[in-house]
Amino acid sequence: MNKRFFITTAIDYVNGRPHLGHAYEKIVADTIARARRSLGREVYFLTGLDEHGQKVRQAAQAEGKPPQAYCDALAADWVAFAKKLGLSNEDFIRTTQPRHKKYVQAILTKLNNAGHFYKAVYRGYYSAREETFLTEKDRLPDGTFDSAYGEVIELEEQNYYFKLRDHQQWLIGFIEENPLFVQPAYRRNEVLGFLKNNALDDLCISRPASRLNWGIPVPFDPDFVTYVWFDALVNYISAPASAGEPDLCAAVDIPAAPDGPELWPADIHVIGKDILKFHAVYWPIMLRATGLPLPKQILVHGWWQKDGQKLSKSTGNIVDPVAVIDEWGLDAFRYYALRELDIGPDGNWTDAGFRSRYSAELANGLGNLVHRSLSMLKRYRNGIVPPKSDDLASDAQKAAGETRSMLEQNRLQAALQCIWALVTRGNQYVDQTAPFKMAKDPAQAQRLDGVLYSLAETCRVLAVLLWPFLPATAANIYAQLGLKEAPGRFADSAWGALPPGQAIAEPAALFPRKD
Repeated sequence: MNKRFFITTAIDYVNGRPHLGHAYEKIVADTIARARRSLGREVYFLTGLDEHGQKVRQAAQAEGKPPQAYCDALAADWVAFAKKLGLSNEDFIRTTQPRHKKYVQAILTKLNNAGHFYKAVYRGYYSAREETFLTEKDRLPDGTFDSAYGEVIELEEQNYYFKLRDHQQWLIGFIEENPLFVQPAYRRNEVLGFLKNNALDDLCISRPASRLNWGIPVPFDPDFVTYVWFDALVNYISAPASAGEPDLCAAVDIPAAPDGPELWPADIHVIGKDILKFHAVYWPIMLRATGLPLPKQILVHGWWQKDGQKLSKSTGNIVDPVAVIDEWGLDAFRYYALRELDIGPDGNWTDAGFRSRYSAELANGLGNLVHRSLSMLKRYRNGIVPPKSDDLASDAQKAAGETRSMLEQNRLQAALQCIWALVTRGNQYVDQTAPFKMAKDPAQAQRLDGVLYSLAETCRVLAVLLWPFLPATAANIYAQLGLKEAPGRFADSAWGALPPGQAIAEPAALFPRKD
C-alpha cells in the first residue's frame, strides 16, 4: 500500500466569521495539496471546525440556541467558505461528529490506563476568552494580565493533568535531531528556546462538567469534559482513523477498514504562529504517549495586517475574502495572497497593492500574453497550431525545473516568481519578434509559424505550472487552446506537447482590466 501525502490546516474555532487569515491558511494548504497531486502523489487534504469549549457555549447562549444547533448553523457557513475558496479537500472534520468523539475518548482511555494522567486541585487564574489557566509568569510587569486574555478570574477546582514534564528532554532532542520538523527555521528556534528556558507545566486536560458541559465527556470520569485543545488536536488522527487508517486504528484498538488508506504520519500541518506551542509541544507529546509517530512537518505562517494595522472587527480594519472574490474573482484573490506573503513572516494587505498586482501581473502580464498569443494564432493561421518550434523551449524548461524545485520545498511565493519569469519572457518575445510585422511579409511565413507555435506552447506550459495556484485560470487556458484534458499533471510541462494541427477555441480575457 502506498502512503498518501497527508496535509492539514488548523481547525477553525466556530464562534466567529471567516477572515483573511483563515482564507490564507486554507489557500496555502490547498496549493501544496494540488502541487503534490500534480507531481504524481495521492493526497489527503483535511480541514474542519473546532466546536467545543466555553466560548462556543457562551455565544450559543447569547443567541438563545442549544450549542449543537448554533454550531450546525455556523458550520454551514464555513463549509460554504471552503467551497468559495475552491479548496480540493478530501475531508472536513467537525469535533462534534461521533467519529471524532469516539477517537478522543479512546485516546483518553489509553493514556489514562498507561498512567499518563493524574487528578489534582488547581488554585489560580483562568481566562475564559482563551480557555486557559494562567500563572504568575503570565502577569505583566504592572501585575495585570494581557488584555488578550479578557476577564481573568480566580478559580479553585479539581481537574485531570497530563504529565508533560516527563517528555521535555525527549522533545528537545527530537526537534534538534529533526531540523525540518518545525519550519521556517526561526519558528523551530523559538520552540527550542521555550523548551530549554522553561520547565513545562503539566497540561490540564479536563474541565468540570458542573462549570462547562459543552465538550466531550471524559470516559473514565463523567463529572468532567475534555479540554478543548486536547480535543481539537486529535482531529488530525480522528479523521483518518474514521477512514480506516490501519496504524491509527490499531493504536487505540479500533477495528480498521480492510482497505483503509495509509495516511499517518501527516506530512504537513499548516498552522498560524499563534498556535505553535500547541502543535510543537503538546501535540508531539500526546502522540508519543499514544505510541504514534510524529508528523513530518509543522509549517508555520505569519499574520496579515491591513494598511500596516492589526486586522480588527471592532475598528473595521478588515479584509472580507468573500467580497474580494466576488469583485475580482477567486484566482485573483488566491494569486495576491500567495504572491504577496511568503510562508513565515507577517504580511500587509493594501487595496492599492492588490489592484497593482492584478493590473500589472495578471491582466497586463499573464492575461495579455495568452490573449495576444492566441488572437494572433486565430488571425494569421485561422486558429490552427502550426508545426513545432523550439524557440522558447529552454526558457520554458528552465521555468518548469525551478518551479518544481520550489514546489517540492513548499516555497509557493518563489514558485510564482519562477512562473512569472516565463510570463515576462513570453511578452518580451512578442515584442522582439513582432509577429504582426512578419505577417505582412509572405517570405517570413515559416518564421511566423515558429513564433506562433512557441507562444501557444508557452501558454500551455504556463497553464500546467499555474494549476496548483490558479486552477480555474489554468483550466481556462487549456480550454482556449482547445485541449480537452485538465492541466493537472506537472509532467505535462515538458515542451512540445501542443499538437500541430490542433484547432484552438476563441480567445477570451483571463483577467479583464478594471480601469
